[in-house]
Amino acid sequence: MKARAFIRSHAPQPVLQGYRALRGRETRRDSAGQGLSLTGDYGSWDEASADSTGYDTEIILERTKDALLRVKNGQAVYERDSVLFGEIHYAWPLLAGLMWVAARSDGTLNVLDFGGSLGSTYFQNREFLSGLREVRWNIVEQSRHVEVGKSLFEDERLRFYHSLEDCLAETQPQAVVLSGVLQFMPDPYGMLNDLLGLDCGHLLVDRTPFWDGPEDRLCIEHVPKEIYPASYPSWIFSTELFRSHIEQNWVVVADFEGFDKFPGPVPCTFRGMIARRREPR
Repeated sequence: MKARAFIRSHAPQPVLQGYRALRGRETRRDSAGQGLSLTGDYGSWDEASADSTGYDTEIILERTKDALLRVKNGQAVYERDSVLFGEIHYAWPLLAGLMWVAARSDGTLNVLDFGGSLGSTYFQNREFLSGLREVRWNIVEQSRHVEVGKSLFEDERLRFYHSLEDCLAETQPQAVVLSGVLQFMPDPYGMLNDLLGLDCGHLLVDRTPFWDGPEDRLCIEHVPKEIYPASYPSWIFSTELFRSHIEQNWVVVADFEGFDKFPGPVPCTFRGMIARRREPR
């Protein structure tokens, strides 16, 4: 099922109205993706890492922290990739997926947001999440992100953890959210297997680059200086390989095109999917 049909079938009315209102403006609005690019064809993660600055730099954390604090405190509306915007750019398919998960659990939502920064996706959607009976949003991140998250952002809904084990020791999420993170993992399929092996019935992927080639391609993503000066290894996933990996034990309920659009060394599209675990036969 394509995202548009999935939203019409599953989304609550406020989500559906917002999606219709913004759909026509999607290609005209300002984007944090402007100036970003993917280059290269690397044979190993070590080779790509040696040719880039990496993600674990203090400037990324500081700029993200400053931007999200303004969002949290009501001084700004929306943050993405440390960039502030004058209006919220909803990822409507992802939001519909979150509401679908909650609807299947009597209005409760317990999410494992792996690599979720300081809560970008949570704050993006908190207006809709506030209408649910119960929300717990758990982020597993790098150590410095967790330290900052715990000291400045954590509350009764938003929690931060150093590892999957720490998170699972306290709660049992219903859904795993992977938004713009798998492509930056040295072993994305190994990490995906770990996450899909959890006792969790739903998977929501977003902001992930795919192409129609037969193999995954390892590149470097370059961030323009006006956002923050950085570059890091990034995969472009083969759609066929990725889907075949997921569909061994999961049913893809919907797939959709994301809002990130920037050039790469091969024609690629940032996409997402909503999946549920297959019922045992």
